[in-house]
Amino acid sequence: MTEREIFLRHIGQTSPNPLLLNIKSAKNIYLYDEQGRQIIDLCSGVSVSNLGHNHPTVVQAVKDQVDRYMHLMVYGELIETPQVQYARLLVENLPDKLNSVYFVNSGSEAIEGAMKLAKKYTNRSEIISFWNSYHGSTQGALSILGDLDFTRPFRPLLPDIRRLDYGQIDQLEQISERTAAVVIEPVQAEAGVIIPSKQYMQRLRQKCDEMGCLLIFDEVQTGFGRTGKLFAFEHFDIVPDILVIAKAAGGGMPLGAFIADKKIMDVLSKNPPLGHITTFGGHPVSAAAGHAALKVLLDEKIIDTVEQKGQLFIDLLKDHPKIKNIRGIGLLIGVQLHDASSMSRLMEIFVKNGLMTDRFLFAKDMFRIGPPLIITHEQIKQVAQIIRKSLDEL
Repeated sequence: MTEREIFLRHIGQTSPNPLLLNIKSAKNIYLYDEQGRQIIDLCSGVSVSNLGHNHPTVVQAVKDQVDRYMHLMVYGELIETPQVQYARLLVENLPDKLNSVYFVNSGSEAIEGAMKLAKKYTNRSEIISFWNSYHGSTQGALSILGDLDFTRPFRPLLPDIRRLDYGQIDQLEQISERTAAVVIEPVQAEAGVIIPSKQYMQRLRQKCDEMGCLLIFDEVQTGFGRTGKLFAFEHFDIVPDILVIAKAAGGGMPLGAFIADKKIMDVLSKNPPLGHITTFGGHPVSAAAGHAALKVLLDEKIIDTVEQKGQLFIDLLKDHPKIKNIRGIGLLIGVQLHDASSMSRLMEIFVKNGLMTDRFLFAKDMFRIGPPLIITHEQIKQVAQIIRKSLDEL
């Protein structure tokens, strides 16, 4: 059988019509298929590959750590240098009250851990989330996900979940003394890049303080420079009680974390001990890769260029007649078409023209522009030309 046939027969499928690109190598912003054709990655593995593919510093960190050791023991029992170094670098670049890092495997697990932490710390059960939010595919994460079509087949899910309309300041009054936590994306990604007002976010922070509940920011997609700040909460001059990270956190390796004040985090260590436990969370190789990637991001001041690059994309595309609207913050950009029914065909045309991107889960009339943050201005101009050409072919 060919690899394509094996893939379709023996790999669990996530959609009826997978892309079926057979990628043999990747470097910088480029993917290379089995024919050696160069394809520009405009998706970054959904905000994973912020430094592009095969970054030499990250690759070397992985190789060096593999030579030392890989898995040792269930996370949290042994002092492992990659975890310690990475945790220190993270908290050095976060507000003072985000000083304790719990490493896990993924964004979904980080959300699960954050929800458990909030319930145990507050001794409350209600979790508030938002319509059109996406937080992962595990049972707890699905319970707070904001789309009923995604959750209906898997019911019953967690009880005591309340959903609000994102950005509606009057609905924040539903946060109460029963609420353990509010889980929110500081920018709704899968809804098509919805950016709330600073007034809304600051009122949310104030209301959580008034009610004694925890504010959890899901920065799985928006973290590590994607929006033009190291983390998106910096745009709103507020600080969450728990910060959830993943995707780019591992520099291309699987890694997630939830971060809080140590006085909050410590409740997971007792009554009972092992309140949250993970075998492979904070894997030493992943932690080494994430540490190296964050150092590159900071030392080379890559984030300083992100807002300008995002604006260049918008300026080069906004006048195309088939584009209805563009919403963006940094290099997280959603492009809305007048005709949503043509989106599937456009994805095919993009691939034919050497470009790979994706749609948003809850905005079917939009496609994503989320390239590696290292993309150059010249590469942006090239990508914009391909996008315009592809739109013309529709």
